[in-house]
Amino acid sequence: MAAIGVHFGYTCACVAIYKDGRADVVANDAGDRVTPAVVGYRDTEQIVGIAAKQGRVRNAANTVVRVKQILGRRFNDPETQTHKGETKCQVVNRGEKPYYEITAGEHPQYVAPEDVAKLIFHKMKETAQSALGSDVSDVVITVPFEFELNQKRALREAAEAAGFHVLRLIHEPAAALLAYNIGQDVSSGKSHVLVYKLGGTSLSVTVLQVNGGMFRVLNTHTDHSIGGESFTQALAQHLASEFKRTFKHDVSSNARAMLKLMNGADMAKHSLSSLGSANCFVDSLHDGIDFECNVSRARFELLCSSLLNKSIQPIQLLLEKAGLSARNINKVVLCGGSARIPRLQQMMREMFPDVDLLSSAPPDEVIAVGAALEAGLLVGSDGFVLEEESVTVDVSAADILIKEMDESGAEIFTPLLPSGTPLPARRHHVLSGSGKQSSLGLEIYQRFVVEQPEKLSKRHRKCLSKKRFLDMTKTLPKSPKIHIKMKENGSTLLLSSKGCV
Repeated sequence: MAAIGVHFGYTCACVAIYKDGRADVVANDAGDRVTPAVVGYRDTEQIVGIAAKQGRVRNAANTVVRVKQILGRRFNDPETQTHKGETKCQVVNRGEKPYYEITAGEHPQYVAPEDVAKLIFHKMKETAQSALGSDVSDVVITVPFEFELNQKRALREAAEAAGFHVLRLIHEPAAALLAYNIGQDVSSGKSHVLVYKLGGTSLSVTVLQVNGGMFRVLNTHTDHSIGGESFTQALAQHLASEFKRTFKHDVSSNARAMLKLMNGADMAKHSLSSLGSANCFVDSLHDGIDFECNVSRARFELLCSSLLNKSIQPIQLLLEKAGLSARNINKVVLCGGSARIPRLQQMMREMFPDVDLLSSAPPDEVIAVGAALEAGLLVGSDGFVLEEESVTVDVSAADILIKEMDESGAEIFTPLLPSGTPLPARRHHVLSGSGKQSSLGLEIYQRFVVEQPEKLSKRHRKCLSKKRFLDMTKTLPKSPKIHIKMKENGSTLLLSSKGCV
């Protein structure tokens, strides 16, 4: 019985099938193994993939890109507002939820992000069925580690609306480890693995501890300010400068011309991962002028030197927060299309000179392969025998902290549940104070790696001398459920958490 794995990224999607004991990525109808996660709306049809991406030059207002960024979010969410300012397709508020306003037909229509995602999942299903020659619905889908519950739910519902039977959602770093069979040998002992993913719009670095077939996330970092599109944009700006130098026309403020240059730069960037130079040709870039430019790999690396440094910098900080050094890392797994950049791989080898750098599988396909292997295991396909039921362990996606004051009145944030803590979990923390205090205030925060702590809850209660225990229950948004019990003397705080998103 066949099963499939789908990696639904911010800029592209990839599908792998598990059959006859192997997991392989399959090509779409255009012959590409990775499909742009782009949907173009026309009068009577919707186009998904490379055709929609290329048609964006003429149909930008009705072409949806990076839908994953707002999937499962409210309209007033900061990520939604960022997306609204960056996309050419109008995003409007309908019932406090974001919708795309499509004007391709006679009358405007409003399309929910889940409906856009459904079309992309349907394309993945068609691709898998075409390769297998039969219907297939069992799927494992990957999600970023920082995805919240509503985002996961929206992704699952979109896949199910496309006809999938979702076996499980697994985190992208775990899928990458499965693709390289890391942690499957239970007797191999404890090791540390760094999963480095440089995708189209974000950088994600995760440190995991592998022990006895179990993966534990020690720390993770995600940066949405850098990704493969940042490198493409740097190259496109260079091409615009070359066009201005040659033809004395500045096209940097011409949105349509820059979209053409972005498409040309994107193809050149991919070529430079395997070739020493690449030719970029753009038909009728400005006033009927065709533009052709040759770019060397050395020139590309020079143009993107600051971006390459920015891509590497978070690793050391992440290791320090996890209490590790480069010497403690046993393997490094590369994921994401931009992890193909040769200079980036060289910098990784210099940072981890004695570590296996795993990049034999194409970085933009490895996560889908891991998802397909998980799907094969779950359906009990050839070569897998389930001796006992699989176990999924939820972990805290962020640091959960409590705010205290020292003797000088300065704020101190004490971690109660570090990110990556397996859930459910229980923590004991003692709060000290003078006996004259008549009340106690508790402030609970969450923090994602380097961000400033975000307040989740504040509780203020009077101390009751005649009642020995005061029980409070408070469900915190974007966090585990926290049950708080305070003892009268010493104010002992007990926290138990369940259902972390």
